[in-house]
Amino acid sequence: MDSNLESILNFEVPVIVQLGERVMTLREVLGLVPGTIIEIPKLADDELDLLVNNQRVGVGIAVKVGENFGLRVTAIGSIAELEEAISKRLQEKFDAAA
Repeated sequence: MDSNLESILNFEVPVIVQLGERVMTLREVLGLVPGTIIEIPKLADDELDLLVNNQRVGVGIAVKVGENFGLRVTAIGSIAELEEAISKRLQEKFDAAA
């Protein structure tokens, strides 16, 4: 395998599993204290979003793996969507190195 390709394939990207999202007023955010429950407008058995570099690339279902949580991927986006998410991260890395 080409060494440049090998370097790129070993590059780390942030992978996030997003439970949900909610808009709150600044007053509500400033009022958060330990123990506060923030209700997410999503059903407990809904699929969760899989993000790479903060861009949605797939969905999955939460699973328990030992004592940890995991994500069973049920759908993944197109190659073009994956390339777009990854290329943004690579561009950021190269810009920072320049």
